[in-house]
Amino acid sequence: MEDGDPSLIEAIRKGEWRTAESMSSRDEALCEVAEKLSATPTRMVEQDWEKLRALGFDDLGCLEIVHIVGVFNHLTRLADGCGLRFDQAALTKAASRREKGRSG
Repeated sequence: MEDGDPSLIEAIRKGEWRTAESMSSRDEALCEVAEKLSATPTRMVEQDWEKLRALGFDDLGCLEIVHIVGVFNHLTRLADGCGLRFDQAALTKAASRREKGRSG
């Protein structure tokens, strides 16, 4: 995901990352953990971390993932709960960036 592949970003945004052709094993493992942490965090078990550990993530790396996912979940719930929405200028700019092949 670091390369900003627009098709991969869009697949993740739409929740269709499982079928994205450019998905690396690292990105797939990160998405699996992020999805479960977001949807059913109380069901996380040691087995959920095996793919990331096999890819070289240690305890600190796994903790960082939990932190990042948690912060994003917190911020989006806060924004949604307060009814915050992007203004049209921000949406237009993001769409323009995606058309130019940059992450937005």
